[in-house]
Amino acid sequence: MQKAEVINNSSKDEVISREVTATSLKNMFVDMVKYSPSKICGLIGNTIVIPIYTTLLSTEQYGIYTLAISFLSFLCIIFSDWIGLSALRFFRHHEITDKMPKYLTTVLALLGMNLLIMFLLAPLYTSTGWFYKFFSIPPKIIFSVLILVIPVAIRALFFQILRAQIKPNAFTISTILNQILTIGISIIFMKYVHTGAYSVLIAMGISILLIDFVLLYQSNITKYFKYMVKTKPKFEIFTSLFRYGVPLSITSISLWAINQSNRFIMMHESGFKDVGLVGVSYNLTFSILMTFFVIITLAAVPRIINLYEDGIDVRPIISKLTEYYILISLPIIVLYSVYSKDIILLLANEKFIGAYVLIPFLAFSVFFLSLADYTTLQYSLSKKTYLNTIIRVISAIVGLGLNIILISKYGLLGLGVATLCGNILYFLLSIIVVVPNLEWQIPYKKISQILVCFIPAALIYYFVFNKLELIPLLEIISLLLIYYGTYISSQKFHKFIKNM
Repeated sequence: MQKAEVINNSSKDEVISREVTATSLKNMFVDMVKYSPSKICGLIGNTIVIPIYTTLLSTEQYGIYTLAISFLSFLCIIFSDWIGLSALRFFRHHEITDKMPKYLTTVLALLGMNLLIMFLLAPLYTSTGWFYKFFSIPPKIIFSVLILVIPVAIRALFFQILRAQIKPNAFTISTILNQILTIGISIIFMKYVHTGAYSVLIAMGISILLIDFVLLYQSNITKYFKYMVKTKPKFEIFTSLFRYGVPLSITSISLWAINQSNRFIMMHESGFKDVGLVGVSYNLTFSILMTFFVIITLAAVPRIINLYEDGIDVRPIISKLTEYYILISLPIIVLYSVYSKDIILLLANEKFIGAYVLIPFLAFSVFFLSLADYTTLQYSLSKKTYLNTIIRVISAIVGLGLNIILISKYGLLGLGVATLCGNILYFLLSIIVVVPNLEWQIPYKKISQILVCFIPAALIYYFVFNKLELIPLLEIISLLLIYYGTYISSQKFHKFIKNM
């Protein structure tokens, strides 16, 4: 009798779990639809600027632009990004407990303090510091990046607040507007003022500053200002932000070491021209592919955090999301690798054709790095971000070491191999080092089904497209249709067999 009750209770729990998973996924998909315009427009914007920038800038100027953006990313990781992520994680808790004025005051005070420290350390980057002497980056570029960090940091914080408030429409509007303004102003400065790589930084500064005011209105935090004036930063809030955020910062620095430090190593070894090739290949892969792939996590993470805080097992939801991610991303990654030369000629200027060597390595780096966004979510949910820090640092040390060794010997090819190895290692460590009851439930059956669906497309490519000279874009679209057609057919066949 008791055994039967246990079985019945277990069955009920499974049914409830499936219903929660289905409902949660439905809500997430609704959010994805709302967030997708911003990311799709961002993807279109990133795609548009590549041919524009590669046409209007020389390979050397594009190399300078690439290094400037990498340096900006490095400074933001250390001094601002982790504050926005911490604000996202604890926003809901302080909103429920009606402590928002204290919370926002502390967050803004922490951000201001960090930016002040950044400027106090500025001599390290200027013409008298080791950074300039080693890499010879123009001083006006370094100074521009330092100034640019301020509006970028404020924008990052406001974007995270919008995510915490689950306002995808506001997020979308601001992102699209930011993209349009940056592209438009950049073209004006490059074409008519002739300021080279400096043009993009000026355009970014103007557009982001305008967007900061839009975000201030959209987030509606001005309603707390009259209370914040009378409120002092709270030490306990500061320490919680610090404990949660600093490991994230170290983690992001490690990721930067794997995926962006190679540009500086390449600069030291070969100069701005090869850095320009690296920059184009990254913009064709990371900037475009990750902008598209991040739509799922952008919408899902805030809801997953809320579900976990409510005591719900989120593992089935995360597992299901990884199924969708692999289904969507893997064929795109494979085709990116197979048609790397054609993609360079289609989306960039032909003077950057040498970048095709890097495309397959960076495309698969994006695949594993984006997949790790799901497998490392366990550390954020359990507030054990130090585990993520440890595995990221290990991956960074290995990746950085490989970059130093392989770039000097094999140039661009060595950079690609080192980057891919670092990202694969990070993903593998994330499924080895697990938090109990939060480990990734690997969807083996779905992955096997996805891999089998590649067979018809591979046969068509090898026996037909290899012997014909068709338009590459037409081949890519055809292979995608064959792949997804095979997958849909297999799904229907599986349901037919199941219902028999």
